[in-house]
Amino acid sequence: MRVLFIHQNFPAQFVHLAPALAADAKNDIRVLTPSKRPAPRGVKVHHYEIKRSSSENIHPWLVDMETKTIRAEAAFWAAQALKKQGFTPDLIIAHPGWGESLFLKEVWPTAKLALYCEFYYQAQGADSNFDPEFSQYEEDLACRLQLKNASFDLHLLQADAGLSPTHYQRSVFPEYFKSKISVIHDGINTQLLKPNPLVTMQLNGKTITKGDQIITFVNRNLEPMRGYHIFMRALPDILKQNPKARVIIVGGDDVSYGGKPPPGTTWKELFLQEVKSQLDMSRVHFVGKLSYPNFIQLLQISTVHVYLTYPFVLSWSLMEAMSVGCSIVASNTEPIREVIKNNETGILVDFFDQQEIVKSVTELLNNSKERESLGRHARDCIIERYDLVGKCLIEQKEWVMKV
Repeated sequence: MRVLFIHQNFPAQFVHLAPALAADAKNDIRVLTPSKRPAPRGVKVHHYEIKRSSSENIHPWLVDMETKTIRAEAAFWAAQALKKQGFTPDLIIAHPGWGESLFLKEVWPTAKLALYCEFYYQAQGADSNFDPEFSQYEEDLACRLQLKNASFDLHLLQADAGLSPTHYQRSVFPEYFKSKISVIHDGINTQLLKPNPLVTMQLNGKTITKGDQIITFVNRNLEPMRGYHIFMRALPDILKQNPKARVIIVGGDDVSYGGKPPPGTTWKELFLQEVKSQLDMSRVHFVGKLSYPNFIQLLQISTVHVYLTYPFVLSWSLMEAMSVGCSIVASNTEPIREVIKNNETGILVDFFDQQEIVKSVTELLNNSKERESLGRHARDCIIERYDLVGKCLIEQKEWVMKV
């Protein structure tokens, strides 16, 4: 079987599936990407080069579509070169979010096209207009999002199948395509991500252990869509009510999702400065982005892990925390309700209710029996429903063969 993966930041969501298929010597597994990241073993990499930039005077509603068309054109010519070398895939598996795979059926019309269906933008209640404080609502928002989704629509019309990691993410796609989308998570390595009661870490020259009260909060980048502003506003009361607790905050200063902060600042600094005078900063630790081994250690040492999000793509970090056996306080938003059952695998709180967050974190910090129960059931949930080797990877490979 000949499979071509497409992703501008490969391996990304295909980090497990691509090498699993490549492990079979009968398969020819390749990737088309501009990324220079190392590819998994057995995967042949073909790069495409972007040779033009966006126009200066284009209509602002069309900037996203032009950017995706530029990528699609670059991938199209790279695919033509591959075809001339004699390669014709049986299956193309692509993340359509950057437009790269838009014209590949023009190169290989007989190839099946399967899409990683991560998210289809919504004008109300999801990534946009959920949080009144950061409502991006403008009279033309729905128009701009419709054009932002246009590339997805063009992909969906020619695709043979789709794959979503959660039922919520599948639910936001158009009705006409939902029947083609299978729900299979990317998979969590539960053997790597597991509890370790003996774990220790160095923090500012001191050793911390499971005996310390450690609150953890993790974002790829610290920003409103992942509830950073809500958490920071709850933090003064959390620390006042729990004088032995310390908080470790993981995340960068950039923007992964949603709008940019005011010029000259970052979301991290904006909301830190809002509450800094109320905080004992010797107990607040911003550690930036961690290496993966250090990230796992942090989850293993966590006493209470807080995860907040708009109704949007569900973070791997939540499910990794569950696999490690963290006791979790999470926002009662739709994607989270798919994996967190209140008072069983975690505690659900109103995204906007800072005092409820304070109360729930404080109660867990002071109830080891409840923490142990929540953590055990959280890990059981991940093993049963999202284990990489025992479930998800098997289902992904079956999905590939079915397509």
